[in-house]
Amino acid sequence: MIIRIVRMTFLPDKISEFQSIFEKCRNDIKQMPGCLHLELWRDKDNPNIFMTYSHWETEEYLNTYRNTEFFGLIWKRTKVLFADKPLAFTVEKVS
Repeated sequence: MIIRIVRMTFLPDKISEFQSIFEKCRNDIKQMPGCLHLELWRDKDNPNIFMTYSHWETEEYLNTYRNTEFFGLIWKRTKVLFADKPLAFTVEKVS
């Protein structure tokens, strides 16, 4: 299993638009082959920063999802809302 964390900083006036996009898509993302878990986090000290936290069976499943038309449409709608470049981390649990 791998864990994927994507940190995104949004323009203040675009936060509600992002949250709407995420809420509409979350169940579809969770139904993607290999997706085991999905959460949306918000930075406690900076409300413009959100993180998606997801578990995937393998990195291949994650990459397959990232290459879907569905992901492409979501990402296209989301990236125009950013105030800064997103950061993505793919990690494995060690202990």
